[in-house]
Order: sequence, then C-alpha cells, then structure tokens
Amino acid sequence: SVRSGLPSLLIYLGIGVLLGDGGIGINYDSQQLTQVLGYAALVLILVEGGLTTRWSGIRRSVAPAAVLATVGVGVSIVVVGVAAKLLLGWSWEIAFLVAAVLASTDAAAVFSVLRRVPLPRQISGMLEAESGFNDAPVVLIVTALAASLAPGATPEPWWQVGVIAVLELAGGSLIGLAIGYGSARLLRVVATTSSALFAIGVIAVAVLAYAAADVVHASGFIACYLAALVLGNLRLPHRPAVTGFATAIGWLAQIGLFVLLGLLASPSGFDDVLVPALVVGTALLLLGRPLSVIASCAPFGMSWRTQAFLSWAGLRGAVPVVLATVPVTVGAVGVEWIFDLVF
Repeated sequence: SVRSGLPSLLIYLGIGVLLGDGGIGINYDSQQLTQVLGYAALVLILVEGGLTTRWSGIRRSVAPAAVLATVGVGVSIVVVGVAAKLLLGWSWEIAFLVAAVLASTDAAAVFSVLRRVPLPRQISGMLEAESGFNDAPVVLIVTALAASLAPGATPEPWWQVGVIAVLELAGGSLIGLAIGYGSARLLRVVATTSSALFAIGVIAVAVLAYAAADVVHASGFIACYLAALVLGNLRLPHRPAVTGFATAIGWLAQIGLFVLLGLLASPSGFDDVLVPALVVGTALLLLGRPLSVIASCAPFGMSWRTQAFLSWAGLRGAVPVVLATVPVTVGAVGVEWIFDLVF
C-alpha cells in the first residue's frame, strides 16, 4: 500500500469493501459493534497521537487549535446544516445531525499524512492539536442530536446541551491531566528493566484515563489524549520502546478500523445517496471548513495564506464514518441511510 502512491488508509477501506457483501460476500451489518470497536480504535489512535506529539511543537498552536475544535466545529455545523436544509430540503434535525457527524477532522488521517509533509511546525502542530481536541465535542453533539430523534424523546434546549458539553469537556480535561501527571510519577517508581512491559503499561494508563472519564460521564476522548500528551512529554524511561509500541498500536488500530468500516458499507445503497453526499461534501469543503477557519483563526492574526491552507487541510476520515453509526445505536428512526451518505 505504501509503494502504490495512494493514501494507504484508503486502500484498507477498499479491502473492507471488497470483503463485504458487495465483493466476496461477508455478511456484516452490525452498526452497534462497529461503534464499539470504532471507539476503541479511536482511543488507541488518540493515545498514539498524544504520546508522539511534542509539546514544544504545538505550544504556540494550542489556543487557536482549541478554538477551531470548539467554535470552529459550531460554525461548520451551522453552515453545512443550513446548506443541507436549503439545498436538499431535509428537516432541520436531520440537516444539523449530518453536519455534526461531518464536523470532526480525523486524527488518523492528520497524523499519518501531515507528519510526512514539510510544513511549518506551527501549522502542523495546530492541525494535530485540533484533531486531538475536536473528537470530544463532536461526539457529544452528535449523540445529543441523534437522541432527540429517538421515538418519545424530548429535545433538550440548545443552551443546556452546550452547558453539558462544556462540563464534560472540562471534566475530561482535568481527569486526563491528573492521570497523566500522577501516573508519570508512579511509572518512574515501578519501571523495570523490561522496556516492552513498560510500553504496555504506558498505553494502559492512557486508556485508563478514557475509562475513568467515561465512568463519571466526562469526555473520555479528551481525557485519553491529554493523558497521553502529558506522558509523552515527561522524561519517562524506555522512551524509544514506548514510542515504537504506540506507533505500532496506532497503525494496527487505523488499519483495523478502516477495514471494518469498509466491511460495513453496502455499495448497493450508494446510488440513492450519491447526489446528497456530493452536495453536503461540497458545502463542507467550500463553505463549512473555510468559514470555520476564518471565524477561529482570524482573531489570532494568522495570514490569509495560512488560513487558506488550514481550510484545505481539515482532513476527514474514519471519525465521521464511525459517528454515522451513532443515530442507529441510540434508537433514532429512519436514519440508516446516513452511514452510506457519510461513507
């Protein structure tokens, strides 16, 4: 896949499609299992991203990246949702749900593609930090919007959803930072001569941050990313082994996730959603992403050239496809087609 010159993750996605009911004929249609495994893979991908990200490289970019991952996400959802409503005639609920699913950039795509491109560190650091931060708020928004479409559900006021999202993000951030710093001290004490076992322990601690945050209904995604970011930037023993093991785990998670998503996709349903997918994708590419970048980055005095590049470098990948399984798993009715459209 590397020698082909194509994005390797796209090839794994194609392998999954060929294995599915449109190719060899493996019958796999469980969106619930896909969501569970997808979330597990995203946790490992975020952990790998945090452990391999240098704080010195993203420090100047954290503030604009955080704004882009929150305010920018909101702008993108509003712009793409309005465009979908006006151009496709969808209900407001469906339009904003699809827009929210598509709002998150993909950590796997950003880490695997942009780290091989000779970019100024401020720009690449901002894109890496954004992809690490924005999964958390988007998951919360998608879940809330999808739950409002379930039979008998009473939609919560938008301000209440916003308050809950802020509290969950704040709680997840505190838990991730606390576990990261506390575990770093403990790991130095219990470190053994086995670099392999120590690397497993570091990964386990970062995954523990996700679990701890999820138990108290905080954001597990931001918790595991921040815990890994802290661990990766403190002087732990066996650093080369930790980095190598994290990179291998991250790649395995990416490969497995893309094959799984391709396996779930049903090419026979693509014809019905092709035109809406092109309309929504164009609105996201030409309106949603650029306007979200302008709204988020202009206050920081970034040049137009930088903002133009950030607009084109908001890479989408597996995250929106995984989030497309959420409406079905929370009990929303008549939304099965969203997965094919996002795919």
